[in-house]
Amino acid sequence: MNVLGIETSCDETAASVVVDGVKVLSNVVASSLKEHAAFGGIIPEIASRRQIELIYPVVQMALNKARVGFDDIDALAVTHSPGLMGSLLVGLCFARGLSRALNKPLIEVDHVQAHLYANFLKLPKQPKETAGTATLPAIGLVVSGGHTCLYKIKDFRRFESIGQTRDDAAGEAFDKVARILKLGYPGGPIIDRLAKGVFSTAIRFPQADLKGSLDFSFSGLKTAVLYYVRKHQLDKDFSAAQVACAFQKSVVGSLVEKSLLACQRSKIKILLIGGGVAANSRLREQMQAQAARSGITVFFPPLALCLDNAAMIAGLGSVVASALTGKGKFGILTQRF
Repeated sequence: MNVLGIETSCDETAASVVVDGVKVLSNVVASSLKEHAAFGGIIPEIASRRQIELIYPVVQMALNKARVGFDDIDALAVTHSPGLMGSLLVGLCFARGLSRALNKPLIEVDHVQAHLYANFLKLPKQPKETAGTATLPAIGLVVSGGHTCLYKIKDFRRFESIGQTRDDAAGEAFDKVARILKLGYPGGPIIDRLAKGVFSTAIRFPQADLKGSLDFSFSGLKTAVLYYVRKHQLDKDFSAAQVACAFQKSVVGSLVEKSLLACQRSKIKILLIGGGVAANSRLREQMQAQAARSGITVFFPPLALCLDNAAMIAGLGSVVASALTGKGKFGILTQRF
């Protein structure tokens, strides 16, 4: 089954062709990030206007790279939520129109849940031992600019929410702290890069104490960084890199602690990570090391599939399409998942 995926939940315009829910034939992503950088965040109108211009060329490029045509596509998958309303409408309207024009079924997919499916995809030239080897049931952590949440996953049609952020998402906190430190946007890659150069720091920032809960909170941490910078930024030994390092340690500590606690409570030994912050080097290092001590196997997507992409949409859409059809052959329909 060849599934064409379309993703337009934020500033990216993405399209991908995935075979049988696993093999990625193409994964094209066009971003308007540079146009938002001057504002320190995503401007919804800029994002949706660029997506209107880019969506057809991006879809055509994805087909060309996969060496298939519209007639070779068995089904379409598109993000239905969550995301920026204008951006979502661009992708949804395009996909629904294309579905009817081609008389092909359309699966509408949850963007956050699709991030976890990225662990099951195989990219071209990806080593076999690292590709698509994750299994279910599993605990899933999605950590990005807009979301920080935990799921218990029995199968890819049953996601049970077991934890979420009560205020800022982890990626949002990275962006806000980068703004406090005047580092630029987006903040995640910059802070990660700065923190790598710090071998030790005496600075300590708190983790939210939500006893017994699998929820997250990063607002207080962000405020603690703000107060520290205001108090010490004129000190001779003030170091933005050390502040970045201490902040990152606190965020990662919370993510690791809650994720492993969820695994222990559920007695599940598989942990899937997804979302843009899944590319963070300290999170990868600490999660792998601490999970190993508890006998938990952790899966991270390839870096190319951590950020928003359409391969994860096509992959999860394939699972739904197969479940609906058995052999994958059915008439035109729209299925929201």
